Amino acid sequence: MGLIPDEHKAHIKEELNEKLTGNVKLVMFTQETECPLCKQTRELVEEIGSFSDRIEVEIYDFVKDKDKASIHKVDKVPAIVVLGEKDYGVRFYGLPFGYEFQTFHEDLINISNRNSGFSEEMKSKIKAIDKPVHIQVFVTLTCPYCPIVGGLAHKFAMENDFITADVVESNEFSQLAIKYAVMGVPKTVINDKVEFVGAVPENVFLEHVLSAAR
Repeated sequence: MGLIPDEHKAHIKEELNEKLTGNVKLVMFTQETECPLCKQTRELVEEIGSFSDRIEVEIYDFVKDKDKASIHKVDKVPAIVVLGEKDYGVRFYGLPFGYEFQTFHEDLINISNRNSGFSEEMKSKIKAIDKPVHIQVFVTLTCPYCPIVGGLAHKFAMENDFITADVVESNEFSQLAIKYAVMGVPKTVINDKVEFVGAVPENVFLEHVLSAAR
């Protein structure tokens, strides 16, 4: 049956086959004996992979395949790395379901098409960043504003190899949420020194990224 309701499957499949113009690879890391939601995450990834010939799926065990995890800089599970023509630094930590399925779905389309959707002016400003930037967006599956910020972070990563962006499900990674004092979502933490809560326009998001990169 899968996680995706039957009444939505046909629409999602049709949209992906219509909008995906390039190949996408989903590399998922799991450890199902230790990780409560790893099985569901794997099932979702495999189900999405079955919807289009342009989506390739690779599943690895976080412990047994630690070399692969190291290559992709994955340090916790469940983890999904979304690859296009290259590794854009786009990561999901946790089950991308509920409202976060929107982020996941849009990432597939954007990365397949190699297009963030930003204006040329915005792309130019992002590409000018020349220092490593690590963005973590803490979300929950019931937060309607979280996809706005998670999607923005992933689009920023698409535009600059110095930028990596993680969408982290707070309830699954509660210790990490405690570490970063996540009291509300979406909460964004950039380079462990700039943080803010809530959805913001892309120009404000850029200012926070530039501040963290300085």
